[in-house]
Amino acid sequence: MDAETSQLESMEADVVVRAQAGDARAFEQLVRDYHRRAISLGYRLLGNSEDAQDVAQEAFVRAYKSLAQLDDPARFGGWFMRIVSNLALNFRRARKTRSAVSLDDMSAFGDEFRNPVTGQRKAANTDDESAAMPKELHAAITDAMDELPEQQRLALVLFSVEGMPQKEVAEVLECSIEMVKWNVFQARKKMQKALTEFL
Repeated sequence: MDAETSQLESMEADVVVRAQAGDARAFEQLVRDYHRRAISLGYRLLGNSEDAQDVAQEAFVRAYKSLAQLDDPARFGGWFMRIVSNLALNFRRARKTRSAVSLDDMSAFGDEFRNPVTGQRKAANTDDESAAMPKELHAAITDAMDELPEQQRLALVLFSVEGMPQKEVAEVLECSIEMVKWNVFQARKKMQKALTEFL
């Protein structure tokens, strides 16, 4: 961990401590800092922007109510993203929603994304017409992502698409870093198998 990252985490921990003490402005700062990430994760798990907005809003409400229970302010990020992911997965189960996640959609909330199969970064906005997603591939990716077990799908989205560090993904999934690596490996292997004709 470099000095800049450590300083940013320390600053965020200070904001969390103030929010835990009842400082409304501090919590508003956390909302500003995590709003985009919460919507992005919700969208990539649910494939619907309105559902993602609802999940993000509910996650902030739950985080506000439970903030006092967070023992380590420095772990707010992983703790909060776990709330978002759990709400999104529960919403998905309840509604039996089919996700519309695709390589095109993955760029909706960022300047670049990682291909979930290869893990390679790619610019989101490209003028190369050959980079357009064929409908068949789009549908195949959607189906392949839907077929993944939830833990593998979530690990793949958080690590390979969101670009979260393995440590943070482990916190969200409440598992070891080794289990994160295993889930990502298994998810990529299944995606590659499902998309063989397109690779």
